[in-house]
Amino acid sequence: MPVSIQLRHFAFVRETLGRSEETRSYAKNVSAEQVFAELVEQFPKLGGFRRSILVMVNQEYATLETELQDGDEVAFIPPVSGGGRAHLFRITSDPIDPREAEDAVRNPSCGAVITFTGEVREMARGQNVTALDYEAYSQAAESMMARIADEIETEIGVDRIAIIHRTGLLMPGDASVVIAVASPHRDEAFRAARHAIERLKQIVPIWKKEHYAGGAVWIGSEADYQRDLHGSGEQDPVSHDS
Repeated sequence: MPVSIQLRHFAFVRETLGRSEETRSYAKNVSAEQVFAELVEQFPKLGGFRRSILVMVNQEYATLETELQDGDEVAFIPPVSGGGRAHLFRITSDPIDPREAEDAVRNPSCGAVITFTGEVREMARGQNVTALDYEAYSQAAESMMARIADEIETEIGVDRIAIIHRTGLLMPGDASVVIAVASPHRDEAFRAARHAIERLKQIVPIWKKEHYAGGAVWIGSEADYQRDLHGSGEQDPVSHDS
């Protein structure tokens, strides 16, 4: 089924393309990433902004993996400039680049940029870890990341926050999560980063299966499952500890 989308262009994208809007048609459904790749092929200058580009579909933030529907309005925009809020929340199966998160929040008004990177460790629970397998309810996870950012803005006054979490099979040393926070002062930035990782472990629906030489187990569920067999205990499905 043919798909027609409306593209809106702003800032350097508009200047590079020389137009503020256009309509593009495709023979079948395409992702936002495929459309952006097409733009980069036609205007290579856009390729330099690949790490920091944001996507909006029908005036809501989305991801490059979002599949576009007929009639969708799509905009590829840079992180909003100025002293206002800047957010980036993403679940991805691709390797994480901490610089992308930093670029999304960095601003001349901020003197502190704190980056937390959680990596897969090789030992856990007295066993050698061969791999971790992360699974996420992606849309709900990104929604909960946004809730965490709202908490941070309300409680700490920091509004430049990026959270990126990886899914799939990760090896020891791989980055599983990156949190970047920018603030005028370091104390608030440290507090915001700590709040983000602690709340991420509590409310964001991401699960982890830990692999050892002799087997594997879903972390956060094994003890609860044993309690449930005896009619007590309440299972906590969220587990992130790298």
